[in-house]
Amino acid sequence: MSFEDLSLHTNLTRAVADAGYTQATEVQLRAIPAAMGGADLMVSSSTGSGKTASFVLPALMRVLASREAQRAASAKDPKEHGSNFGRQVRPAASGPRVLVLTPTRELAMQVAKATVDYGRHVPNLRVATVVGGVPYGAQLKALRGPLDVLIATPGRLIDHMESGKALLGNIEILVLDEADRMLDMGFIEPIQHIAAATPATRQTLMFSATFAGFVGRLAEQLLRDPQRIDISSHTEAHADIEQRLHWADDFAHKNALLDSILTERDMEQAVVFTSTQRDADWLADRLADMGHHVASLHGGHPQGRRTRVLQGLRSKQLKILVATDVAARGLDVPSISHVINFGLPMKEEDYVHRIGRTGRAGRAGLAVTLAERRDTGMIQRIQRYTTQRIPAATIVGLEPKRVEPKPMARPAAPGGRPSKPFGPRPFGAKPFKPAGKTFSKKTGPRVV
Repeated sequence: MSFEDLSLHTNLTRAVADAGYTQATEVQLRAIPAAMGGADLMVSSSTGSGKTASFVLPALMRVLASREAQRAASAKDPKEHGSNFGRQVRPAASGPRVLVLTPTRELAMQVAKATVDYGRHVPNLRVATVVGGVPYGAQLKALRGPLDVLIATPGRLIDHMESGKALLGNIEILVLDEADRMLDMGFIEPIQHIAAATPATRQTLMFSATFAGFVGRLAEQLLRDPQRIDISSHTEAHADIEQRLHWADDFAHKNALLDSILTERDMEQAVVFTSTQRDADWLADRLADMGHHVASLHGGHPQGRRTRVLQGLRSKQLKILVATDVAARGLDVPSISHVINFGLPMKEEDYVHRIGRTGRAGRAGLAVTLAERRDTGMIQRIQRYTTQRIPAATIVGLEPKRVEPKPMARPAAPGGRPSKPFGPRPFGAKPFKPAGKTFSKKTGPRVV
């Protein structure tokens, strides 16, 4: 189904077409009409499924409706609305109509970009971001003026609320994007505090990978008779992403495998994930010394640097991004052809978000995991979580000398149990410390 079949305003369908999209995804087909009908929503959808548009477009519909109401009021009583008869009249600054909460700065910036792109034909659209790690001045200026859509991380928004600068009394739509991630980061009380400051009559749209446990209880608190939309789960096949597993004998072998993959001809751009900030900086330095156009990205960097790095990646000035899981969500660069797990994630679900950085916008992608024997336990847990086996592969001339870990039983369907045990419990793996390299203990400001 095309976007023109979703009863969107012509200004929005034109903007969507300008952005290069014609066919709506499944989550958009189901969520957009429900959201436009005013229902509260609980939505689960996979990364790269077009989730952002499924709440941005209904939010912009609400903004357009308010514009038309203002024009009608102005035409009916021009004296009351000043001398701007027949022109667009903006209300006095009294806070935004739409509030989107996201877990990270990167995701907030991504949502803001999508809002501006889809709202390019909305008259006088005002979009602002309130995130940590950037100066307060520009944010305060944006909050003082007329505002339609506010995209924020919970911590910094709480700061502006306590100072009286963020007014949420006119919120009509509250969106919680990646709610499970925000709760993992300890934001449940800030979210409750923010929601309490918005009108009880608001519409609430909640997007989360899961609604189990605390996320489900939060949904019960904040949503009224919500519609449940479950598009896909972590067990989906990732049809556009080829997954490979390379077993490394040791750390030197792992580095050799990485270097070989990064020099393949079909490698357009790559994101290399590490387990720690220190590892990301060290690996980026090593790859830069080899002549790669590379930069690191993690929560210890100031926002200005992080913004420049992402701009360099999108403009293709950078070919390789070495990142921690801070980039696993919200990073949408269609030209990323490879995702490489140099260090394994701390949680199984983060593996799904990592590999979702490739294979976007209908392109094919390759997700490669480099694992040593000590990583066997996490590989097993990832395969249990996704109910998929990651096929083992080798590179000619770099075949492992050690025997590959014993094959694991075929993963069962969700809710089932594997036919055989997956092996012994893993022992804790410590992050590596490359010899002869010193690292600053200063990791920068806390990311909110």
